[in-house]
Amino acid sequence: MTVSGTSPSRSADTAGDGRPRLHRGLKMLGTLFITLAAITPASSVFIISPGVVAQAGTGAFWAFAVAGVVGVFMALIYAELSSAFPLSGGEYAITARVLGRLPGFVVLGLILVTQLLVVAVIALGVGTYLAVLFPHLDAPIAAAATTLLATVLAVFDLKLNAWVTGIFLAIEMTALIVVSALGFFHPKRSLGDLIAHPVSAGAGSTVTAVSVGTIGAATAVAIFAYSGYGSAVYFGEETKDAPRNIAKTILWALAITVLAELIPTTAVLIGAPDLPSLFSADNMMKYFITATSNSKVNDVISLAVALAIFNAVLAIILITARMVFSTGRDAAWPSPISKALATVHPKSGSPWIATIATGTISAAFCFANDTFLLVVTSTTLIAVYAALALSSIAGRRNGTTTHAAYRMPAWPLAPVLALGAIGYVVYENFQDPKVGRPSLWTTLGIAVVSAVYYLAVVRRRGTWELKGAEDG
Repeated sequence: MTVSGTSPSRSADTAGDGRPRLHRGLKMLGTLFITLAAITPASSVFIISPGVVAQAGTGAFWAFAVAGVVGVFMALIYAELSSAFPLSGGEYAITARVLGRLPGFVVLGLILVTQLLVVAVIALGVGTYLAVLFPHLDAPIAAAATTLLATVLAVFDLKLNAWVTGIFLAIEMTALIVVSALGFFHPKRSLGDLIAHPVSAGAGSTVTAVSVGTIGAATAVAIFAYSGYGSAVYFGEETKDAPRNIAKTILWALAITVLAELIPTTAVLIGAPDLPSLFSADNMMKYFITATSNSKVNDVISLAVALAIFNAVLAIILITARMVFSTGRDAAWPSPISKALATVHPKSGSPWIATIATGTISAAFCFANDTFLLVVTSTTLIAVYAALALSSIAGRRNGTTTHAAYRMPAWPLAPVLALGAIGYVVYENFQDPKVGRPSLWTTLGIAVVSAVYYLAVVRRRGTWELKGAEDG
């Protein structure tokens, strides 16, 4: 891996006023490794993809393909905005600078709540795949232990963590290659069948043609399976030549993610010995792997997925800690809290207090109700995507992004189409009374609380400063 910069033993870089700041020591490949680890394609294939298949059957191919196109729109938006503002605050720092402080603080609230809970959501998957070795493992305890272990690693130098995530990512990708080989080497149907004649579960042990509307609804889920490529921006203050390299990282991360998720999913649909059995299986991936190989292969791949989940937890803690660090540097909280969160370790260069706070809170959420976690995190990303799409349009109009090192082609096609896709996803979620609709109301509630806190406390206090790498 090409990672270079200051030695871990060297004191942290300091701003002009002597305050420590994050090390700018990563090259593009190191940032790409951590970003891909946060997306965790293996977890998407093993956890999210079965849900898409259960909904759309072999139409899942179309769902993931269309979601990839939508991903291109958002990646272009992220790339342009991130090249203009490669800041550790990520989406909130961008939105605040382009749309204004109130929208920026609302995005801060949405991202903060989501990121802290998403760590728990992902970590809870560890127990499922470690069950091949420890059948009676308590899922919340395993998730909390995983989160705390990842937190300890995250406190260390970022270059070390880039190496760790890179190694685990290689294991994860190997597992996906094995799954792909199992399907493509023993095909039971052709790619043409998936494209021209998509089917889903019918009555009894039959299959039936799947509608365009059903595939569209499944596409809303597939979009989230690809999400995370934009998280490269959180390492903008630690990546060399960030305005160019962060934009490139985002585009490469999307391309690799789409291939790493679409290919194995397609292989499963092509190679499954029996579609009705696949659609009705409690664990689709276990059924597919054991039916095309044996239980030992399934055990090995399950362990690889458990490592992928740990890798994702580590990467997301690294990401979230930098956002939390930025909120402290921007003085979003009472002075003692903000000062502590903005602390950078003098040797490792990591935002160590923000990292410990992130990991501890996320570990506590591992004991929360599954439904609560799902409802709170399901649709907040929609609002953030909408804010970024609007920011890309406003930035061109008000001149706040004219200095961007990357400019998306065919502007404003990407943000306009992205907003259309977001509107469709909102509509589909509103039709779901169990999770989608409650999640939309929860997202609105978080946005309102964030706005009230900003107007009643932060703006009145007048201390919220939007700082960057060069501002200390």
